[in-house]
Amino acid sequence: MANLKYRVLLIVGLFAASAWALFPRTVVERVKRDGVFVYDTVRRVPLKRGLDLQGGMHLTLEVDEAKQVVANKSEALDRALKVVRQRIDEFGVAEPVVQKAGDERIIVELPGIDDAERAQDVVQKSAFLEFQITDKTQALEKVLPRFDEIAKNAGLGVAVAATAGDTAAKAGVTSLLTQKTDSAADTAKAAGATGADSAAQTPTAVAGGLFSTNVQPGQIPGQYIVPEAAYGAIERALALPAIQGAMPPGKVIRWGVDSLVSGTQRFFALYVLDSRPIITGEVLTDARPSTDPVEGNVVQFTLNNEGARRFKVETGKHVKDNMAIVLDQRVVTAPVLNSAIGRNGQITLGGGTLQAAQDLALVLRAGALPVPLKVAEVRSIGASLGQDSINKGALSLAIAFLLIVVIMIGYYRFAGVLAVAGLVLYLVYTLAVLAGFNAVLTLPGLAGFVLSIGIAVDANVLIFERIREELDAGKSVRLAIDEGFRHALSAIVDTSATTILSGMVLYQYGTGPVRGFAVTLIAGLVASLFTAIFVSKTFFLLWLNRSRGTQTLSI
Repeated sequence: MANLKYRVLLIVGLFAASAWALFPRTVVERVKRDGVFVYDTVRRVPLKRGLDLQGGMHLTLEVDEAKQVVANKSEALDRALKVVRQRIDEFGVAEPVVQKAGDERIIVELPGIDDAERAQDVVQKSAFLEFQITDKTQALEKVLPRFDEIAKNAGLGVAVAATAGDTAAKAGVTSLLTQKTDSAADTAKAAGATGADSAAQTPTAVAGGLFSTNVQPGQIPGQYIVPEAAYGAIERALALPAIQGAMPPGKVIRWGVDSLVSGTQRFFALYVLDSRPIITGEVLTDARPSTDPVEGNVVQFTLNNEGARRFKVETGKHVKDNMAIVLDQRVVTAPVLNSAIGRNGQITLGGGTLQAAQDLALVLRAGALPVPLKVAEVRSIGASLGQDSINKGALSLAIAFLLIVVIMIGYYRFAGVLAVAGLVLYLVYTLAVLAGFNAVLTLPGLAGFVLSIGIAVDANVLIFERIREELDAGKSVRLAIDEGFRHALSAIVDTSATTILSGMVLYQYGTGPVRGFAVTLIAGLVASLFTAIFVSKTFFLLWLNRSRGTQTLSI
């Protein structure tokens, strides 16, 4: 009796847990409202649909050779494929397809996603993180005359700089561009600065050239501001090979990530940095988005042991210097190092959104792309089946289940009723497992689900036929039931185990719909083993306990 009690409690407990897992709940999802993507709360059953049931996005990616020629595209795509797949997995897309097409393209299919801009940004972003010290030797001022001459020879004339009336505006911008850090908390944050740094930097170039007219010192070492009118010409000039060759030894020039407006002028930040980075994102082990009540949205990162050691040593050498945090060759911030920094740090996004922090953390965790990628094709695709086909699929599943019920009850009578009761629990348990593992329902997945129903019934057939044999041999009902389950157990376990192994191979080496089929098949087999062996026998034991005087079993 005690053993039977525990059996019933386990079955009821699992049923309650499964019902809770499948109960509709309120979740926050990114949805489109009036053509705009917003986060909203929706109530739904925690089971997701795949690309063939709900549609989504299709992206075709190629190697971008605009800036550099890639010698071995196939090998580069193989490495890029791993990074893109990891990013998509962390992106939270259900049942994605990320695969190589030939030797030049990567195909990405994202079910339920129609935010093309965000998807492209996540898969294209190279996310190469560097920490570099800003220049404090005024190296740029020394080469400005040469830069002016090269720009003039290239036909890049003097742009319209800020007028005298905009002096106050420029002063306001330089104060906005100033950076500092709170090293006690191992953070990198934007804030105000003193005017002493600005006074220490005075242009020495001859006035009248593109650079000498428009590039003015900021308020931290190595920082300069450029008016919007001159931004395009200076950016083109900096890309000239002659300018690259005239750069001060050991220095590089990088733009800031944001433009700033003050008064009637828009300005861009330009930074001169030591070309050798202190460390790069290769030593980063984790990155998580967060919201600071003072700094706003930030990304907190953690370094590995080697990176933390190097970071502490290098930052200890540059106390009171400015350290630029450079992402994809753009300066995010340039705080002052008040002391050495160890394992943990923080990237402040200023006015960036929480989604921007989440996406940045995602690509930093996934790693940098080995080669730049470009989107060759992007399109939104509808559900390939259509609602009518989905309804017909659900109808066929219901008809198949009904036929199984009729056959089992008609052929095995009372034992068939117990088997059907176990089959109902099997359906609930299987769907709960799929929901618990965030699995996705696709058409191949539904096929795997139906197949596992047949296997679950097959286990009951083996048990019932064995019970019949034992009854024909003259054994009592209780002994026949015990012997039937005991002798059929090995055949049921062997059949299920071999099928589960096949499903694991499909999951390991398959992609997209094939994986969906494997997941539902494995989940169904595990649930069928439990219901056929444990639940069905418990039902028989309950019947035996309530009918002590009954000597016959309708089977």
